[in-house]
Amino acid sequence: MNASSPSERTREILGWYGSDNPGTLTNLARLFGAGRLAGAGRLVILPIDQGFEHGPGRSFAMNVPAYDPRYHFRLAIEAGCSAFAAPLGFIEAGAREFAGRIPLILKVNSHDVLNDEKDPTQAMYASVDDALRLGCAGVGYTIYPGSARRFEMYEGLRDVVREAKARGLVVIVWSYPRGSGLTKQGETAIDVTAYAAHIAAQLGAHIIKVKLPSGHVEQAEARAVYDRVGVSIATLADRVRHVVQAAFDGRRVVIFSGGAMNENDAALIDEARAIRDGGGFGTIMGRNVFQRPEAAAKALLAQVMDVFKA
Repeated sequence: MNASSPSERTREILGWYGSDNPGTLTNLARLFGAGRLAGAGRLVILPIDQGFEHGPGRSFAMNVPAYDPRYHFRLAIEAGCSAFAAPLGFIEAGAREFAGRIPLILKVNSHDVLNDEKDPTQAMYASVDDALRLGCAGVGYTIYPGSARRFEMYEGLRDVVREAKARGLVVIVWSYPRGSGLTKQGETAIDVTAYAAHIAAQLGAHIIKVKLPSGHVEQAEARAVYDRVGVSIATLADRVRHVVQAAFDGRRVVIFSGGAMNENDAALIDEARAIRDGGGFGTIMGRNVFQRPEAAAKALLAQVMDVFKA
């Protein structure tokens, strides 16, 4: 096998997407063939949508160079990330300068925190055409299972999936339960997280991003089944395994959010081990990377990637 050929594990993963065209499979192989984890069948992606989602001060003031989109391109490339994901403005600010150096994922919708909504939705502000123009390997789209407005987001995703697949792009779905249908604890409950992963798979996602699940079970009906058949959710690795199983018995790629800022590197490494041991495909780690000084961010990413290479 030459250096540009997909690994055996990558070829196995590509085989799960038999309905997709060669362009999409090529872009999926690009993601699994990039950076320090090339050929390992796992991904570590740097996402920078938090400026839009949480506000620039809350996102970047603690590491001032991070206000510059080019900082994140360089960080992702030099750290050996599998891909860089960001909204339209950030991608446009560096796509030409860093063309061809790392696979890009264009986030096509976002939500802001300027209004406190019980049932949030997302605004779609970019397109598959934008992703193609900028040389992206894929598009990212967020849904909020649990929101009263979830069906609007599902229907919006339908159109993105159809067009992206027709034009050879990978679809990554951020499936984040929230809204009036859930308690705050329920947003990361194991049953709800598994359900969110399954919904994203059914809606046509190639790659699914969810939060790490807690041991809480939100729905009484789900708890009854878990207790009756003995679903194992005692450890984080057990819960990751259950979420991956919910995504077509592991035949859809599930990656896990890096979560809110945590200054405890050891705890983040333990989470990476749990993802690996539970059969997860990696992590998409934002604030825990770019809110650290650059050297510390690179050191953390190196340790996380070492876990996933093992």
